[in-house]
Amino acid sequence: MLENLKEEVYEANLMLPRLGIVAFTWGNVSGLDCETGRFVIKPSGVPYENMHPEDMVVVDLDGNVVEGELNPSSDTLTHMVLYRAFPGIRSVVHTHSSWAVSFAQAGVEIEPMGTTHADNFYGTVPVTPALTKEEIETAYEENTGRVIVRTFRERGIDPMAVPGVLVKQHGPFTWGTTTQKAVENAKVLDLVAEMNYHAMMLAHEDLRVPQHLLDKHYLRKHGINAYYGQHH
Repeated sequence: MLENLKEEVYEANLMLPRLGIVAFTWGNVSGLDCETGRFVIKPSGVPYENMHPEDMVVVDLDGNVVEGELNPSSDTLTHMVLYRAFPGIRSVVHTHSSWAVSFAQAGVEIEPMGTTHADNFYGTVPVTPALTKEEIETAYEENTGRVIVRTFRERGIDPMAVPGVLVKQHGPFTWGTTTQKAVENAKVLDLVAEMNYHAMMLAHEDLRVPQHLLDKHYLRKHGINAYYGQHH
């Protein structure tokens, strides 16, 4: 079942340690099949070097395991909530990459301070509120997804324009229209967090880029009249 997607999700998971944004088993990638309404996700706690495509687990959008001998990632229900709430996304990535986690733990949002950020995120990458004791003790992973969705809706943020978030006291989630793009967003998010940290250490004024520069860089790559890259 979904053998091609299993292979794709498997390869995307292997990208995480190659890109240096996970250690040990601290991350996961999933990919959604829109036709069946099912997604494929990394098995829980399995080292990347020991995984095989057939180890990937198929889950439906109610969180039920449809196929797989191994337990799915412990973050499966967070992925489920995001797929159900953000219809345009086809892949979700969670890591504990150190720079993004630092901002999440400090509760500091990742502001667009330069064009690297503006090329990928059309505005501030938000930090969610911390989960309450009740949210943690009842349905922790599902409530993690809900606090992400609530943050985007309350603040009017388009999840397709800002494909990432920091869950306070936890870490980053990113997403995209493909597994490769979702993984790329995870790496870029960690890089811009590192860049912001160093910029904040060097200067103390408002470092946010002006709106017209944010518009130029984001829209030349993602807008209707985008001209970045090659056109086929």
